[in-house]
Amino acid sequence: MTVLLEGCYLSGSLRNPTPALAPLYASLRYQANALGAAWENVDTESGAAFALHVADHVAVDCVLEGWSDAVERPISETLAQAATGLMSVHGRASGGAQPLGVDYVSILTAVLSLQGAMAAAIGGLRGASTHTTTASLTSSALLSVAQYLAGATAPETPERLRPGTASVQERPPFMSADGVVFELETLDAVPWRDFWTQAGVDAASAGKGWSGFLLRYAKAIAPVPVALCEALATLPFAQIEHIAQQTGVAICRVRTLQERAQDEDTMDMWRNGPWRFQCDGGLAQARPLKPCDPSSHLPLAGLTVVESCRRIQGPLAGRLLSLLGATVIRIEPPGGDPLRGIPPMAEDVSARFDALNRDKNVREIDIKSATGKAEVMALIQQADVFLHNWAPGKAAEMGLEYDDMKQVNPDLVYTYAGGWGARAEHGLPGTDFMAQAYSGVAAKIAAASGLPGGAVFTVLDVLGGAVAAQGVTAALLARGLGRARSIRVDTSLLGAATLLCADELGALLQQAGYQSHVLDGEPPSPAWTSLSGVYATAQGLIALDCLDERAFSRLTHAIVDAASEHRLNRANDNLNREHLQRVLQHRKAQEWAALFEMNGVPAAVVVEDLTELSRDPRLAPALDKDIYVRVNSPWRFQ
Repeated sequence: MTVLLEGCYLSGSLRNPTPALAPLYASLRYQANALGAAWENVDTESGAAFALHVADHVAVDCVLEGWSDAVERPISETLAQAATGLMSVHGRASGGAQPLGVDYVSILTAVLSLQGAMAAAIGGLRGASTHTTTASLTSSALLSVAQYLAGATAPETPERLRPGTASVQERPPFMSADGVVFELETLDAVPWRDFWTQAGVDAASAGKGWSGFLLRYAKAIAPVPVALCEALATLPFAQIEHIAQQTGVAICRVRTLQERAQDEDTMDMWRNGPWRFQCDGGLAQARPLKPCDPSSHLPLAGLTVVESCRRIQGPLAGRLLSLLGATVIRIEPPGGDPLRGIPPMAEDVSARFDALNRDKNVREIDIKSATGKAEVMALIQQADVFLHNWAPGKAAEMGLEYDDMKQVNPDLVYTYAGGWGARAEHGLPGTDFMAQAYSGVAAKIAAASGLPGGAVFTVLDVLGGAVAAQGVTAALLARGLGRARSIRVDTSLLGAATLLCADELGALLQQAGYQSHVLDGEPPSPAWTSLSGVYATAQGLIALDCLDERAFSRLTHAIVDAASEHRLNRANDNLNREHLQRVLQHRKAQEWAALFEMNGVPAAVVVEDLTELSRDPRLAPALDKDIYVRVNSPWRFQ
């Protein structure tokens, strides 16, 4: 069990939380427990909030809001996904806008809120007067779609990708002749070409599929010619495995959570949470954290992070640390990161790239050369954190491992944002879609979405980036509390997947050490929750999410009144999905949303066009309409 923050504790009310916030609180309790921090139950009338206590004189309050404008109105996982466009992004490759099928926004908000509280506590230990931080569900949800929003609102050739853009039959995962559903991965065109050639696909079709497959991380669609799917559907899985092995393509069967629970490393990862901490060095020689920069109100101002990362997970982690005030020095290869030039562009840089990397100081260094290694070490001497997501073994190969850097900076927090964690022995590439398939997340999303596999939206890259930044923050807090000198932090996409399914895996791992983090109180009644979901209206979609009796009653009255107005069967005592759908088709989604808001019914229009987000006043504080629509910091500090 990780005891990094032993002696610290969170306080707040866990008794009968609102059903909408129950997943967030359950994840908070799980994360606190995994970090070694206790939870003290304190009944409060102050609404959704908790406090982090790290020392006698340092405690931070964290306020949890629903909407970015802090106005109180119904909110839930489903409504946050609908109103922020997350359903829309997931729907690009899943046949239409629909819920992701996991408590993604709630768990991401739990990660960010705990990270914000830890960062504020670090600021307090460094002399800042920060005592309160605020996070919200919709701000977290917007963060998860930031790169897609940048692509949709870029000034040059913006992407117009709406739900249902790509066929659900002509995209990964694939299915073999004997019914095995599997993901496929390669980052190189040559293995891709050789694999399809051996599978009996003509070169033109294979080539046409490559560009769509390669850009699926950026666009949340993965269109491939039907010939590719049909070719694999004629081959048994064993033969496909053989071809993959011969050509250097990786494949991974879409596994269930039950299968994942039986892996040797699952119990350890579940018990310790999505991070691994290794604390070293003599505390007597440890340098205290640098004092807070008085010119900034942000809690990590004055600290320096050196980052060497590509794609999404690592860069997002660096971006979040930057938003907390840290100075981030980003190492890029000579000539710059090639992803800088991938359209759509915002002036001279890719809008998607900028969304993940803005406000960083860039240094172009050939880290494979002796000169480059010396430059990196010179940066490390003055840094507080080093963050990378290199391929497994590359750090040791280049002489830039934790032990190497510890020699030049014994007070360093060294962080690796990888794919699989320390015990990975399967040799699969650590990418989002492979991790979804291996971890059971893809199967869970598939079950909820009616798909053969997971989301093409980068579910684990985003959550994994937040987890990596959170791990850095926890390690810095431990440094500030004098718990350790140098600290190695390991995080992974598989760890993020474990966090996303923590309660289900916990239930499957019912062995010694199992502790449920599901909160006290009665579970929502099926009669209420059965109406939750997405409905078609006369124009547009609307999401409804009745999680308690009062919300259900309000919805029933509103629908009965509307049915009477439209001379439809009232069916007031037996409101069901069929009747609800019939009534909803008589007005536009926006009209229903206005009516439901007036009556306190939990509802939100499903945003299918991301360009509409910037016109929603409820989300305005979280967005910045500049050269493209940017997502602001998910935290506020006071």
